[in-house]
Amino acid sequence: MIKVIACDIDGTLLQEEGREIDPAIFHEIRRLREKGILFCPASGRQYESLRQLFAPVAEQLLYLCENGALLFGPGDPGPLLEKVSVPQEAGSTLWRAIRERPDCEVMASGENMSYVCPSDGGLVGPAVRAIGNRCTEVAHWEDIPEPVVKLSAYCPGGAASAAAELLPRWSDRFSVAVAGVHWVDFTVADKGTGVTALCRTLGIAPEEVMAFGDNYNDVPMLTAVGFPYLMESAAPELKARFPLRCRRVTDVLAAL
Repeated sequence: MIKVIACDIDGTLLQEEGREIDPAIFHEIRRLREKGILFCPASGRQYESLRQLFAPVAEQLLYLCENGALLFGPGDPGPLLEKVSVPQEAGSTLWRAIRERPDCEVMASGENMSYVCPSDGGLVGPAVRAIGNRCTEVAHWEDIPEPVVKLSAYCPGGAASAAAELLPRWSDRFSVAVAGVHWVDFTVADKGTGVTALCRTLGIAPEEVMAFGDNYNDVPMLTAVGFPYLMESAAPELKARFPLRCRRVTDVLAAL
């Protein structure tokens, strides 16, 4: 029996650069909750950003944020159930490495705040505010007043080149994920470890979880659950790994 549905946002629930969740999803979330099935957005986004997206049902959801580094329970706001922070020394070194690249700007994520450098190109701040993140400026890594759970390289010209260089260098210390066209994310956790933490917290088996995703950063989550659905828009090499596929998440939820 399915007890939790974990669902990616960008490219999965929000397709073709959409900015608002289809109201049909809110109907399905309420209906499934009455059947004892919980819904959990699973995203690289910030907690505040996700709560805004799901405002009509925000208090009813679990939230797996920052690519699995943070897990929040239902409520207004919900309790923090799991947190996986970046080691201080490794984070400091990576922060500086990203800042040194002419094609990238750096962002660090705390529990519910994004930290950007005003001395960089000035594009990352507006980009994260546009998706509803709480954001503030710091001059140095040492000015960040809380443990960091995710570091991100924002690449205005596209993430492919930066990812090709950064991934081999840092993949032994971080889970590295290309998250959309412009972002490369670095965490100690990933969506797979996040789903595992969710199962441990709720006392359920991974086989009782259904998940939806569309990109490489969703692979750990899809691999970890009993019912992994891949979007039809995903890369062909991912389709070879995940036979359950759909065009719209609502089509699958409506059948439950």
